[in-house]
Amino acid sequence: MDFLRQVPIGQYAGDAAEGSDGACWLQGLDPRLKLSWTVAFLVTPILANPPWRLALVGGLLLITAFSGLPWRLWRRSLPLLMGLALLVGGLAAILPAGSVPAASLQRPPAEVRLQGGSPLVAPPERSGMPWELVQWGPLVVNRRSAELGLNGATLLFTLVHSANLLLLTTPPEELVWAISWLLAPLGRLGWPVERLGFTLLVSLRFLPLVQEELQNLVRSVASRAVNLRRLGWRAGLGLLLAVAERLLANLLLRAEQGAEALLARGGQWQPPQQLHQRGPTRPWLNLGAALMLAALLGMRWSVGGAR
Repeated sequence: MDFLRQVPIGQYAGDAAEGSDGACWLQGLDPRLKLSWTVAFLVTPILANPPWRLALVGGLLLITAFSGLPWRLWRRSLPLLMGLALLVGGLAAILPAGSVPAASLQRPPAEVRLQGGSPLVAPPERSGMPWELVQWGPLVVNRRSAELGLNGATLLFTLVHSANLLLLTTPPEELVWAISWLLAPLGRLGWPVERLGFTLLVSLRFLPLVQEELQNLVRSVASRAVNLRRLGWRAGLGLLLAVAERLLANLLLRAEQGAEALLARGGQWQPPQQLHQRGPTRPWLNLGAALMLAALLGMRWSVGGAR
């Protein structure tokens, strides 16, 4: 029943991220570099070719495997995410992707002359790549649908797993400090950078509360031994909507309680600089990560462009 608590998604692992060989090296990186790497994983797949998207997925898997994170932290979340990405990509590849518009004629049909060939000569072979790749009865996978499926699966995996790695290895206070440092030039234009950082910090604190409320609702439905097959699709849909309504009401109630607690304490917040606690610095590790990030961006514009 505590399945959601066993899949740490969007939560800082803290001491649990320390393996048998020492702390995770991702925790030693500067949070600004980790945020920049995450933004690169989120932005570079846009208008990129399929090999580049697959390379990003392979890079994320290598980073996860050699990050020093214990196996218990991603043994459940990573297979589930890969299965979800494969499911989305498979549905996108199987579903119809639209027909190809007919090409306009370059010459008038009257100029085409058909000449009979000798039966001893083999007919000319078809040139070019076939449009239909796989066909299982009514299910047809063509090049366009296969590309859509590949793009959807790789994009979903890249977005979710890169953000999950960032949240697993970065405390919320350091993440807010990194975002505030990047948005510092906007503070000169009158933007409330500190308030935006504080709002983000409160939002990150609410992620475990959302999982807890969802876990409690799932446990309450399971304890009543509800048989969805006997209910039918209408009653099942009504039950699903009722659970979603209760989840939203509970989350709004938690948000209201948090706001009242903040107002009772005077509504004061600390600047992000005071929230950030610098640990032992690793200059060579940060320098290597910065150089690799620059190399990644350079390769994106040289070999990762769409063809």
